[in-house]
Amino acid sequence: MTGWVGTRLWRTLPRRFAIGALAALAAATTLAALAPGAAAWGNRTRVLTVGRWHGQQGRFGSIQAAVDAARPGDWVLIGPGDYHERGDRDPANAALAEVGAGVMVTKPGLHIRGMSRSRVIVDGTHPGARPCSSAASDQDLGPLDGNGHPLGRNGIVVFKADGVSVENLTACNFLNGAGSTGNEIWFNGGDGTGAIGMSAFTGRWLTATSSYYGDRTTPAASYGLFASNVRGPGLWAHTYASNMNDSSYYVGACPDCNTLVTDAHAQYSALGYSGTNSGGHLILERSEWDHNQAGIVTNSQNNDDAPSPQLGLCPGSTTRSCTIFRRNNVHDNNNPNVPSAGSAALAPVGSGIVISGGRHDTVTHNRVVHNGAWGILLVPFPDTGTPPPIANCAGGVTDGPLPGCYFDDWGNRVAGNVMGGNGFFGNPTNGDLAEISGLHDPGNCWLGNRHRDGSPVTSTPADIQTTHGTCGVPNQGEGPFTALGIQVICNTELLGPCESKPGQMYPRPTQVVMPPLPPGLRSMRDPCHGVPANAFCARHRRDRRGHGHRRGHGHRRGHGRA
Repeated sequence: MTGWVGTRLWRTLPRRFAIGALAALAAATTLAALAPGAAAWGNRTRVLTVGRWHGQQGRFGSIQAAVDAARPGDWVLIGPGDYHERGDRDPANAALAEVGAGVMVTKPGLHIRGMSRSRVIVDGTHPGARPCSSAASDQDLGPLDGNGHPLGRNGIVVFKADGVSVENLTACNFLNGAGSTGNEIWFNGGDGTGAIGMSAFTGRWLTATSSYYGDRTTPAASYGLFASNVRGPGLWAHTYASNMNDSSYYVGACPDCNTLVTDAHAQYSALGYSGTNSGGHLILERSEWDHNQAGIVTNSQNNDDAPSPQLGLCPGSTTRSCTIFRRNNVHDNNNPNVPSAGSAALAPVGSGIVISGGRHDTVTHNRVVHNGAWGILLVPFPDTGTPPPIANCAGGVTDGPLPGCYFDDWGNRVAGNVMGGNGFFGNPTNGDLAEISGLHDPGNCWLGNRHRDGSPVTSTPADIQTTHGTCGVPNQGEGPFTALGIQVICNTELLGPCESKPGQMYPRPTQVVMPPLPPGLRSMRDPCHGVPANAFCARHRRDRRGHGHRRGHGHRRGHGRA
């Protein structure tokens, strides 16, 4: 019911409300999904406390112990500390070993909240290590699989549990391995199943990072905030993620994701955002993407994130786009010295926004500046990997111009973006706007994009806003073996190493750098807001009785760092 309410309201909001109100609307619909907890799961909502806060000792010493003791609808409040959680070693979670986690959440409606974003740390390193240690000897590679290989680890996994919120904490150094691991915070509705197994979820005031990287052959952190196989309504707000070998943020395997990502900040990852086979109602807005190999990337792929393809159409519509990337600050994504692995390593370094084999997405009113290759790039995705049994190249073709399952791009609308300083690598076709695509009806359309100094944008094909300035009509872009196609293949090294020489000069990795967290990441203003009476919040309630109620605690939209 809540998902339908959210979807219908998103469709009917007047334009003047669309920018500011959608974030509040998504929060409201998500909270509405959580609110029935008292009625659905009993009227006695409890607060379980972990660690210590303001002189009050909590009942539990670990987050997992509190989660295990909780009932649906309960709150888990966590005092400051470096928590080396071991839920993946618990025999009770043996059936979920490959998606095991330090904290495994399988009960619906739980509210998990740290009392301090920066001081509540869910830490993937060995117990006794300093917080988020970068030392190789401190890294915990997880339990072993049946072949004696480390499975890797996940941080917090919400597994097929509706209406769970995770807020106001940091997760770090959970590394990948033989299992489905390497995810710092994961809302998992059934990874690899091709089916949707989770509805409402919320993540706010979160930090996800890693301080450790060996090389491409050793375990590394893969994803910061991850959502898969979800139907929403989902909300990520006021978050930061960095140093991932795939993407800081990922939403995938959901034909109608019904998810809003707002006030996010992604840095120092192969991809700032990745969205494989994600679509329908999905919005990325008012967020910052910088110093990644590539900023925002969405793609179709013939992999376990079924079903393919990536399709931004509103459910039931053949023309209207509901996957929208808007009002983002996408800048300086020119960094080859980030962790990278797998298909994420193919991201074209120096690219701001890339739609790869995606259809019917809207890219509008973003600031896209100082990306050395291309500001906004639309290209096909040729998936040459060996697909799992669940994948059958749906939406793609096997007889395309490049090998593998070939996903072309069409029906995308790129409009009203502000460009500047893109294409400074200086190779042929580097610039603001670029498109590779075959002939489709409708084709992609480009209109109203402008330079911040008023000068014309650069594009390949040339004058693309004249030739492709009408939406909903047939057209095509450059071919895969034109000058633009050759530059993209060279940049990504899709077909093998590309020698650096005049006309094909792209930055290549030298030494991966893992920057520390930036200062000033904001915590929830009032972590006791909305929580039933409990020992951790007793002093807070006395203070509020003495000073009156202050509006908006914990919900005010902040400015500056996420």
